[in-house]
Amino acid sequence: MPSPRPSLTGRIISALAPIDRRELPLVVTAFFLFFCVLGGYFAVRPVRETVGTILGRDRVANLWLATWIVSLAIIPIYGVVVAKIRRSVFLPVIYGSVAVAFALLGAALRAQPESIALSQFFYVFISVLSLFLVSVFWSFLVELFDSGQAKRLFPIIAAGGTAGALVGPLFTDLSARTIGNGGILFVGAGLFVLAVVLQLILIRLWKNAPGRGRDGGAADHQARDRALGGNPFAGITLVLRSPYLLAIAAYVALLATANTFLYFEQLRLVSATFPDPQMRTSVFARIDWIVQSLTILAQLFITGRIASRLGLVVLLTMIPVALVLGFAALAVWNTFAVLAVVIVLRRSGEYAFVRPGREMLWTPMSKETKYKAKNFIDLPVYRGADAAVAQLQRAIEGAGLGAQTVALLGAVGAILWAGNGWWLGRRHDAAAKDEK
Repeated sequence: MPSPRPSLTGRIISALAPIDRRELPLVVTAFFLFFCVLGGYFAVRPVRETVGTILGRDRVANLWLATWIVSLAIIPIYGVVVAKIRRSVFLPVIYGSVAVAFALLGAALRAQPESIALSQFFYVFISVLSLFLVSVFWSFLVELFDSGQAKRLFPIIAAGGTAGALVGPLFTDLSARTIGNGGILFVGAGLFVLAVVLQLILIRLWKNAPGRGRDGGAADHQARDRALGGNPFAGITLVLRSPYLLAIAAYVALLATANTFLYFEQLRLVSATFPDPQMRTSVFARIDWIVQSLTILAQLFITGRIASRLGLVVLLTMIPVALVLGFAALAVWNTFAVLAVVIVLRRSGEYAFVRPGREMLWTPMSKETKYKAKNFIDLPVYRGADAAVAQLQRAIEGAGLGAQTVALLGAVGAILWAGNGWWLGRRHDAAAKDEK
């Protein structure tokens, strides 16, 4: 009996990457799941950026410190959850909780749009959520696919998230003046409801997929869904014991350093250039959908080819090298137009090349490392670097040194980031050759 013909979406995705027919349902479902996760988040993200301009850079710098503290608090809680609860339960619950939170925050922002306390809570909540959701998604994906599959399939799956990250802010750009910030959060809640459904489908496919032997080749599909067990704080000790994981943590911290320098310059220049808060929301949304348009083209046609033919060294170093030049340009021409170009370069390059490369680093590791150590690096390490650099930037400005000094420090950080990425990429690519 002939096998059923793939759907139109499946045929399109298969044409873009070498995907085995048995992998196609997993890839298509993961593609649309990531679409909903990032579509929901990026629809809401411009609202956070507008709130940041209203709160001011000094208050936002303190909020980043609060975000780091909340990130530290989440790690042991998340460690208990993954140790005690099956993935088929806690993954859909996470997305469902976000849907409820967005709906409640949307109602609260409509009722109290001028509340400083509510704005601060909203800012911290979204800042923690942005890294946590993406980290949780990829933790599951690096369990689902092996290293060889990751190089072929991750760029296509990442393109699903990019498509969502394009549609979300594009919708916000077009509707911000009509439905307001509260209405945008309701839209984000709806997309996370869809994410719950897609996650349940993906879990069912995962349980029924043939064993790949990486976890002992157990024939019992239910065995894959066991809670991980172990120490809730294991992620911290795993990182501290491993030079490789410490290098990944350094890579993430240096990435966050570059992002934070650019973020606070963005707050300053957007506030000075666009006095109307609703216009700022549209500007932030416009930057987002331009970034995602460039990203999805790269993910569909470039990223997989670079990963397969040139390896992770190129994926992990090309954007840090480009940012050295970008920060140098900002040191000379500190204008919103130059900043916008550098931000688009940084963010599109991060989503298209750096993020898939970072996730590929985790594919050969144990389940406990993928869930616990990965989330420790993706949340407290990332947000800790954010908070430290935010305070450093305040100190620089307080000393009267200004934007040029910040740009030069950003260039130095990007040089270190590139060197760290080169070491990690060489280490991973050498290990992949040994496996063959």
